[in-house]
Amino acid sequence: MSRSVVISGGGTGIGRSIARSFVENGNEVVIIGRRAAVLNTAATELGDRVRPVVCDLADPVAVQRALIELPARIDVLVNAAGANLATRTPRPDSLAEVVALWEGQVRANLLTTVALTCAVLDRLGPGGRIVGFSSGAARSGGPHSYGYGVAKAAVEAWARGLSAEVGSRGITVNAVAPGLTDGTEFFPADVDDETRARLVARADNRRAGTTGDVAAAVLFLTSPDAGHISGQTLAVDGGVALSR
Repeated sequence: MSRSVVISGGGTGIGRSIARSFVENGNEVVIIGRRAAVLNTAATELGDRVRPVVCDLADPVAVQRALIELPARIDVLVNAAGANLATRTPRPDSLAEVVALWEGQVRANLLTTVALTCAVLDRLGPGGRIVGFSSGAARSGGPHSYGYGVAKAAVEAWARGLSAEVGSRGITVNAVAPGLTDGTEFFPADVDDETRARLVARADNRRAGTTGDVAAAVLFLTSPDAGHISGQTLAVDGGVALSR
């Protein structure tokens, strides 16, 4: 049976791969993001089962306005929108820059998830599935002044807390935590071969992940067979998390 799926960050990388997987399984998909051109291109390439909705998910007014464009019934909500702002901005030097970067990281990686989920939560019923995105950085930490790992760790806490709230309604809430993943905008284009080799070597299977690896994990967590899995974070990183 076709399900109604909403995917934030569905225009590129992991989100787009997830959207493709749901389409290939016969579902109706809405992809949400800030960049209209990116969303429209993805929707055109993925086919007529995909509909784009442009929205800045960090803006509660914009989210409220976008509700009219979202399905009245949602079976699956995937919160894949996010970014590590530290890869796009210089290292913070002043206290004001540190605070601004942390605020940006929380807004981009936690509040986008919280805002969209809260806005549509009453549209999910029994059998509903919600997935958020953490990261290997939630465990490794990273430079304390950058804030990305903390923001992603908060997504894991969010998933656990929301699971406790909505579990009695037959809704599951989980998170996935990818490691190094090819085919995304996450890492800067100029990452050198030595850095990449070091990251790959940390994985037990000695390879980088693919967007398809992550999409497969999301497809499982949102399947009917995963109805007794909730409040969990699934690392999709080749064993890196287990080796720490």
